[in-house]
Amino acid sequence: MPSPTPPSATRAGRPAGLPRTGVLGGRLAELARFGSVGLLAFLVDIGVFNLLRFGPGELLEHKPLTAKVVSVAVATLVAWLGNRYWTFSRQRTRSRGRELALFVLVNVGGMAIAVGCLAVSHYVLDLRSPLADNVSANGVGLVLGTAFRYVMYRRFVFTGTPRPPL
Repeated sequence: MPSPTPPSATRAGRPAGLPRTGVLGGRLAELARFGSVGLLAFLVDIGVFNLLRFGPGELLEHKPLTAKVVSVAVATLVAWLGNRYWTFSRQRTRSRGRELALFVLVNVGGMAIAVGCLAVSHYVLDLRSPLADNVSANGVGLVLGTAFRYVMYRRFVFTGTPRPPL
């Protein structure tokens, strides 16, 4: 006869005794935190980019690509901190370096999705207007890249043993 399931064991990805609605509510709250962190990182990206290009001293006025690399790097760090200490705080691991490296790798994958959407729209479908470029990269690419990041963060980046809520 199999041994009884301990009370702390999980069934179908949720703690034993926790109703399915509790899991759904927890996941929705997690998605809301993830979206909030993403929005903050997006605003940091835009703000740092514009500050470097057009702000006091116009530090990188004639170097838009350099400004974009710096702004994306700062935004990625903001997103990692927000996701590590807020969105996925219950699943973070002890290895900050590993998490950050995987986080950056996942973000490169998310960026590749957005760039891929833009490339298909612009070069394959020959849709070259500013509206088409923005819809493909900042619309479709952003949505697909965000979904990719969320799944990858949960599966590969923030993989620590879940701790009970505070």
